[in-house]
Amino acid sequence: MTDIEMSGRVALEAAHLTKQINAGALDIKSPPAAASIAESTTTVRREITVNRPTPYTFDLGNLLANDPNPVPRDATEEQLAANARDAAQVLINQLLNTCDVKSTTDGVHILLPTQTTPLPREKPIPAEKAPTKWETFAKKKGIKDKVRDGKMVYNEESGEWVPKWGYKGKNKDGDTEWLVEVNKKKEEATGEIENQRADNRRERKERVRRNERKQRSNERSARKPSG
Repeated sequence: MTDIEMSGRVALEAAHLTKQINAGALDIKSPPAAASIAESTTTVRREITVNRPTPYTFDLGNLLANDPNPVPRDATEEQLAANARDAAQVLINQLLNTCDVKSTTDGVHILLPTQTTPLPREKPIPAEKAPTKWETFAKKKGIKDKVRDGKMVYNEESGEWVPKWGYKGKNKDGDTEWLVEVNKKKEEATGEIENQRADNRRERKERVRRNERKQRSNERSARKPSG
């Protein structure tokens, strides 16, 4: 479908929608307090143009029409229903006159503008997260977080930027060295041949597991109710 055909279809469908409204799509029926069934089903035609001493204000993004005009204390159900009908009528008039109409294979859509009325939260504000043991200790001792200078570090030997930790990290330099110094005193004390590379890997894994245990412990402590 071309742009001309699309715009023509939008105009026709918008005109059809307006024609249906003018034909009485928003008409209301009188309450069943009439003398007969025939009278109780008669249709009351109302004007599509609504005039108020004080004009309505709109928030089309929320489909909201504000009527600043006061309602009488002794207003009847019929008067309240008429006010609601008038508000719906002016809201539809405003939508058709000011908003863009888009036609798709699913039907005719009105593109609403941005909302202007702030609405309350659906859920309460989350409770403040309790500090961990380290955060409490650091605050007590006045320890501040270190300034993070990035995750990469320059390797002068290779002339490249490499990660500080992880795959091909700077902390694994000893694993790739072809010559590693052996601790002779440790070998004599244990009676075993030292494998420096394996020891380094084992120490790194143990540090990771120790940090994970501390993290889980801190999370459990934070979940406990205070007081």
